[in-house]
Amino acid sequence: MKLELYQIDAFTEKIFHGNPACVVPLKNWLPDELLLKIARENAVAETAFFINNGSTIHLRWFTPEIEMDLCGHATLATAHCLISILNYQSNTIIFETKSGELTVDAKDGVYYMDFPSRMPEAAVLPDTLSKSLNIQPKEIFKSRDYILLYDSEDEIKNIKIERSVFDLINLDPGGLVVTAAGTDSDFVSRYFTPQSSILEDPVTGSAHCSLIPFWSSRLGKDTLFARQLSERGGQLYCENKNERVIVAGKAKTYSMGHLWIE
Repeated sequence: MKLELYQIDAFTEKIFHGNPACVVPLKNWLPDELLLKIARENAVAETAFFINNGSTIHLRWFTPEIEMDLCGHATLATAHCLISILNYQSNTIIFETKSGELTVDAKDGVYYMDFPSRMPEAAVLPDTLSKSLNIQPKEIFKSRDYILLYDSEDEIKNIKIERSVFDLINLDPGGLVVTAAGTDSDFVSRYFTPQSSILEDPVTGSAHCSLIPFWSSRLGKDTLFARQLSERGGQLYCENKNERVIVAGKAKTYSMGHLWIE
């Protein structure tokens, strides 16, 4: 069986930046075990699989290890694939997903994703996570992910993870976010996942479901610009809408081809 395969860099205007995602259109769902094998073979943080049902798109996301409940950059990549490559006939896409109905509006090369808000609450950091960090946070919160607040952007840049300790804990499907106010943005962050083949995710749209309401409350503003400070880097245009958040960004197509499965 031959399937189409697209690789797209999300949350960036430049190739080799942002977060790469693979997008695979399907006519019918393949067994989950096979979808996971394809994601593992693709060896990027997320592979998105979708079926076009006409009025809606059924969308699922797989890391090389698990199926995710929500993925921002692979949703953005799928929207970009549909509109810029596959000639989807509307600038509004409705995705049916494990996180409910997600709407993406495309305008002037920017994809505006309507996601659920996940306001984090004060929490205690497990000892394993604390011991894996070279710099300790000043405050700790949790929603799906642990959200660790730091004093400065420089601290975020200098965070190092002791992976032999970090990988002793399993946070599926969540991870660890470190964040601080930005110098040329409203806030910055980095995202790490224990026991994952990719330790640091380049740009994590789903984490901003928590970061947006968190920073909106702290800064007293609903429209925010964020940077993720991974090696590849990424930019996110954000809006707090109470029960929902808008996570927006651009994308660039890296490759188009096919994969073959037995």
